[in-house]
Amino acid sequence: MKKSKTQFLSLLERVKNRLVDYWQIADEVARSKAVGTIEAELEELEYIFALLVQGTFIGMPSPPVQICMDLLPMMEKDLILLLERVDTANEPLSRLFSVFDIS
Repeated sequence: MKKSKTQFLSLLERVKNRLVDYWQIADEVARSKAVGTIEAELEELEYIFALLVQGTFIGMPSPPVQICMDLLPMMEKDLILLLERVDTANEPLSRLFSVFDIS
């Protein structure tokens, strides 16, 4: 009787360990996807900021030119992002599908 009880507890412990392992893997995958989504959202917000500040160059209303020129040296990354967006401007949905993994 004691032997069967210890075997049952051993089996129960292995099942518990497997479930914990699966839960940890699922948690890690979910966190990874969340980080990717937040990074994509941050890139979009940087793009919007660059458009708002440097909109003068494309004809959008924007802050005074003096402020734009003062910010220009600090916006190298944002300007590179704007130039990359020119390349993908013809296919905006493809970028959205690749970011959010829609199948």
